[in-house]
Amino acid sequence: MTKRAGWLGRLGNRLSRMEARLNERRAEVEAENAVPVPVPAVAAGVPAAPATPSPGTAAEHPGHPGHPYPPVQGGRPDPVSVVPWGMRVAAEVSWRLLLLAGMLWVVMKVISEVRLVVLAFAAALLVTALLQPFVVRLRRLGLPRGLATAVTAILGFVIIGLVGWFVVWQVMENLDDLSARVRDGINELKLWALDSPFHVTEKQINDIAKNLSETIGTNTEQITSAGLQGVTVLVEVLTGILLAMFSTLFLLYDGKRIWTWVQGLVPAAARPGVAGAGPRAWRTLTAYVRGTVLVALIDAIFIGLGIYFLKVPMAVPLAVFIFLFAFIPLVGAVVSGALAVVVALVTQGPWTALMVLAVVLAVQQIEGHVLQPFILGRAVRVHPLAVVLSVAAGGMIAGIGGAVVAVPLVAVTNTVVVYLRAYSRDQLLHGATPAGPGPHGSTAVEQALRDAGHDQRA
Repeated sequence: MTKRAGWLGRLGNRLSRMEARLNERRAEVEAENAVPVPVPAVAAGVPAAPATPSPGTAAEHPGHPGHPYPPVQGGRPDPVSVVPWGMRVAAEVSWRLLLLAGMLWVVMKVISEVRLVVLAFAAALLVTALLQPFVVRLRRLGLPRGLATAVTAILGFVIIGLVGWFVVWQVMENLDDLSARVRDGINELKLWALDSPFHVTEKQINDIAKNLSETIGTNTEQITSAGLQGVTVLVEVLTGILLAMFSTLFLLYDGKRIWTWVQGLVPAAARPGVAGAGPRAWRTLTAYVRGTVLVALIDAIFIGLGIYFLKVPMAVPLAVFIFLFAFIPLVGAVVSGALAVVVALVTQGPWTALMVLAVVLAVQQIEGHVLQPFILGRAVRVHPLAVVLSVAAGGMIAGIGGAVVAVPLVAVTNTVVVYLRAYSRDQLLHGATPAGPGPHGSTAVEQALRDAGHDQRA
């Protein structure tokens, strides 16, 4: 028994020594494979990111003490650890984009509910940008601010009212003559269709006229409802005009105080940038309105003269319509030109319509390649694709008013974004602390490494 007990003791001692040597060898291997990662001295208040093990080490495997995601029950890794980095970034970007899209949708719904007020105020801003230089000139002549504002507003509204009255008067005066010419033009078109190589018969033309008459007769209720809706629209338009007039009056009189109040709504850290972006945005809007008015006036004068010399009826009202539609970029020129061509076609025939089309195209080419680059310049330069998309989006959201406001809104937004980007860059170059939260996570580590390298070079 004694021999057996001694033999078992010696065996136990040997096993203990072997276990101790294995533990020492395992510790040596782990020490050889482990690569220490220097932890940068980050700025105060910025938490240091966990050290990332180098490729090829045991820390890459779940379960290692250095791995950021320890295994869960059953030896399986945490689901977050197996998601690719690109997918994580895409998910982070996606939910932020969804949040922005939801906020934008809510803003659009609110604007659609108060569309009349928004469009009236936008129109007031455009009119104010047009009339403010006259207020400034009158004040330089010695007039008080209130009197200069009243004189400018009254003269502006009177001129706009006289133009509208003149257009309505011209239409009413030439309505009977236009109706007779339209009937004669339709008969001429009918004769031309019968003699054309398209083999149109008189029976087909009569069937088209009969179907049109029956359609109008069967849809009398819808036409009446549309007329009632037209009355509602007219009331809304008059309300919007009154709101725009009052808004214009107060913007002309107290614009600086209103802008100061708006700056007070902005956080204090962002006020210097907003204070610099505001005047630049206003100059862009003023340049756009002045340039558009001048270009529209030139279009209306030259196209109106062409229509007048071609003896197309209602040349003056058509010129006024061309002037008004010129405030809708691209689309307005096409619509107003098409209206002039149609009137010339039904009243004077195809040859006169072709001549009117040539005049319209010539003036529009001069406008697009000479007038707009020279008058508007670089202050409100917007890419044609942005113009088309903004006009389409504005028309879908708020109709004609939205199409008118869309392009100046895009131009002003572009000016503000460009200025704020340059302002932020200048602030960083001069060592100013940027507004907003500081960097965190991996961004904070990278910033600390850059600062440490800069300090060592210094």
